[in-house]
Amino acid sequence: MTLEEYYREELPRMEYAKQYLLDLAEKFPAQHQLSGVEPILYCTSRIKSPDSMTAKLKLRGLPTDSATALTEVYDAVGIRVICSFLDDVYDVADWLCKQNLFRIITKKDYISWPKPNGYRSLHLILQFTEGKAEGLYAEIQIRTIAIDFWAALEHQLKYKHTIKHEATIRSELKRCADEIASVDMSMQTLRDIIREEK
Repeated sequence: MTLEEYYREELPRMEYAKQYLLDLAEKFPAQHQLSGVEPILYCTSRIKSPDSMTAKLKLRGLPTDSATALTEVYDAVGIRVICSFLDDVYDVADWLCKQNLFRIITKKDYISWPKPNGYRSLHLILQFTEGKAEGLYAEIQIRTIAIDFWAALEHQLKYKHTIKHEATIRSELKRCADEIASVDMSMQTLRDIIREEK
């Protein structure tokens, strides 16, 4: 099933919401830059596929129609903002929380409080309060490039079925996540030292 077949007349509004959030992220104020280091390196976006959405609804015991999807699942529209440093993640999140076209429903800080598997990211769930996307929900994930590297590979590895040594792989993935988090902290410390010398 295609996006058009599943979301039907709501798809243009979803596409608009996705593009609006991407464009908004690009407007993050330039004064947050340090010596040419961009706070936001790049952004990605997606609309959740019908297969993924119906699987999520089934898991929750909900009807699998698109109307239920858009009212009960908050990440049908999603963007990911990839930052240079940990401070940038929080600066971007704080700035987004002050925008007017939507309200923040929840803020989940998996950087300060990582998931058991080592996943670290900051998630904002929002709802548009006016304009063409009014009423729609969306999710913004904000993370460093180091965290994104781990998450992208972990996502691919964990969906491989028939893994012989699952416990070992999970343990190693967690160890790698912790090491990457340590690198992020070290890079942040270096940035802070450079700032102090200016």
